[in-house]
This record gives sequence, C-alpha cells and structure tokens, in this order.
Amino acid sequence: MATELISARYGDLDLWPTGVAVEAMLEGQLAAAAAVRSQGGAIAAAVDAAAERLRGAGGRLIYAGAGTSGRLAVQDGVELGPTYDWPEARTVYALAGGMDALLRSVEGAEDDAAAGEAAIARAEPTCQDVVIAVAASGRTPYTLGALRAAGAAGALTVGMANNAGTPLLEAAGHPILLDTGAEVVAGSTRMKAGTAQKIALNLLSTAVMLRLGRIYKGLMVDMRVSNQKLAGRAIRMVQEISEVDEATAATALAQAQGRTKLAALIALGATPEEARGLLGDNRDNLRSAIARLKRG
Repeated sequence: MATELISARYGDLDLWPTGVAVEAMLEGQLAAAAAVRSQGGAIAAAVDAAAERLRGAGGRLIYAGAGTSGRLAVQDGVELGPTYDWPEARTVYALAGGMDALLRSVEGAEDDAAAGEAAIARAEPTCQDVVIAVAASGRTPYTLGALRAAGAAGALTVGMANNAGTPLLEAAGHPILLDTGAEVVAGSTRMKAGTAQKIALNLLSTAVMLRLGRIYKGLMVDMRVSNQKLAGRAIRMVQEISEVDEATAATALAQAQGRTKLAALIALGATPEEARGLLGDNRDNLRSAIARLKRG
C-alpha cells in the first residue's frame, strides 16, 4: 500500500534541523490538499446522489470508520448540527471500538468486520440513508464490513480511501480515491492521508448542505443561534439578505425565535405564519421562498 511505503527521502528525518523537518511536513500537507483536486468530479457526483436521498424527512448521514479516519468522520458529522441545524437524529456513527475510541485507541477493533456489520444493522439503514465510509488503507475490515452491510440494505454508499484498487473503493457506490502516497513518517496516516480525508469530508458534507438549501448566498442560514456571537452573526445575515437595518433584523429574528430563514422573510414583510408557509411550500429553500414572496 502506498500509505505504508518507506520513503528514502526522509531516511534521515530525525537528523534534520527542526525547521527543515517542519517544512518537509508542511510540504506533505500541501501535497495532500492537491491530491483531492482530481476527485472534484467524484465528490460532486456523490453530493448530488446523497442530496437526492436526504431531501426526505427520514434520510440519515451514517459515518463509518476506525482510528484516525473514524475520528475525522465523526468530527465532520458532529459539526453539521450547529452549523447547518442538521438534526442529531439524522446522524449516525459506526466507529470501531465505539465512541470511547474518540478519546483513546481501542486496539484490534478495526480488524473486526462483523462488528462493522453489526453497527450498521443496529442503525437499520434504508434506501433513504447515505453511508460515508473512510479508511486510509481502503481495506480496514470494520469499515469494509460496515460499507458492505449498508450497500446490501439499499443505502447509498460513499467510500474514501488513500490507496487505489482497494476493496473499500470497489464496494462503494461512489468511490473517492485520495492518492496521497507515502507519508513523511512511514505509515502515519494521521498526516497526509488524514488531511486529505478531512478536506474531502468537508467538501462532501458542505456541498450536501448547499444542495439541501441550508446555504444561501454563501451564508449559513440554518445556523443554530446558541450564543451571543452567533446571535450577532444571525442579525447581520438578516440585514444582508433583507437589506434592513440592525434593529429591524433583530426584531425579525426575535419573532422568528432565532431562525434566520424565517427572520429574513419577516424582515421582507411576511408575517411569521406567512414565512413558515413560504418555506414549507418551497421545500425550506430560502431563495425560492423570497422569490415567491416578491411575486406576491
């Protein structure tokens, strides 16, 4: 596997001055980012397919992985709640070793394919669900077991791996190859491989939220207003969208109970009830709701 290769270039890494070693590691991180570029089309295809499954009320995002890959996958899912108000009930995690493995290594857990299958079976996936499985090697038994079980249940499957021609990519409905090659520290996939995975996960989930109407004009219009900083951000978003002053935006946001989309429509002249109706009639898409409001 490319991620396990020992690079002759770094054979004397421990003898290099710290500044030179850090520069070499940074170069590797930049190369990891570049490795994602070739997969833009594959990521976009996965996004469109995933958004189609998730538009209904019941579709879930299910993340599967082990070790560093699994932790990165969990982080991606957790952040969707406060950022895009993605419901916790619609996010599931299949992490080798259980959620305790977020804080401490659970040795051997990644080798248990049956445990991956069982984790997916407990989630009871359907054709509305999207499973994102991540493994640097592309052959981690737990992750592969989870992906195959999800596919057999009819879920959409997305596989991310850092090695070509591996079982995970072959089994995934939407394979995404992040070809980062040998690591500066041989086999330490928390470095280049992990960086590429983090970028790809960010791109995938953010673009899914975009397609689901949770982003409008580059703004996080479904953001949860949970503190003063975010309340200020929400007011500024309403000002930007509705072209009103701060006081009007703040009043609208209060009437909308902190929901930015509703507040923007209220600031544009809709009553709270009308605003809710407009969003309901337009599949929660703010752009369509505003267009409908302006048409009268």
